[in-house]
Amino acid sequence: MKENALKKRLTQHQPCYGVISPTTDPVVCEYVGLSGLHFYVIDAEHGFPNPSDVQHMVRALEGVGCTPLARVGDLNEKLLLQYLDTGVMGIMMPGCSTADDLHRLVTAVKYPPVGQRGLGPVRAADYMMKMPQAEYVRFANEQTLVLPQIEDLQAIENLDAMLAIEDVDGFIVGPRDLAMAMGFYDGPTHPEVQSVIERVFEKILAAGKIAGTVAATAEQAQKLAQRGVHLILNSVQGLIAAGTRAFMAP
Repeated sequence: MKENALKKRLTQHQPCYGVISPTTDPVVCEYVGLSGLHFYVIDAEHGFPNPSDVQHMVRALEGVGCTPLARVGDLNEKLLLQYLDTGVMGIMMPGCSTADDLHRLVTAVKYPPVGQRGLGPVRAADYMMKMPQAEYVRFANEQTLVLPQIEDLQAIENLDAMLAIEDVDGFIVGPRDLAMAMGFYDGPTHPEVQSVIERVFEKILAAGKIAGTVAATAEQAQKLAQRGVHLILNSVQGLIAAGTRAFMAP
């Protein structure tokens, strides 16, 4: 298993920029890493990669120094195990709305004694050909990120209890889904939504956790980084669209 360069930057309070993408092409992963972005979230909630696809994508990302994460659409311990075994270095989990959800997530992602992740001679463990088992288990638990999403009103209500769960590294605010949950179907720009998001950031940062969210523009990303929100995402298609508009501007 490789050192998690993204986690190292985050623990040093450095802003980290990355993308989330439903594509399955390792070449896209190489483009993203070579562009200088710090992480790539393989989107298996709105995309359709299988663990075999993910393994090829992880190899590509490792080759260009970009940390591979995955968003898995269901808190399914067996499926999470397959994604982690490919070498994914963190899980971004939607639909986590209670402390019990987070306990299940930590249990699935971490090896004993922290969790109950199963151990096998797989790619993430260098096929058990490099580190002694006990050293690998300890190292993997240290390096793997646990990043639940906050995207509904139940999660907002339970946030204090969720923040108290150990071994959760941070929380990613999903502004679009949160806005939908609040009844704003045209997006998260409404003052009421922004006020809720700001309160969530305050609580996350006060608890000493990593805060993350989406930025649509460079200006938004800069403001978030200055705010202490250090895990900043865009989409591959969003960056392509913004670059295209700038390229074609009169």
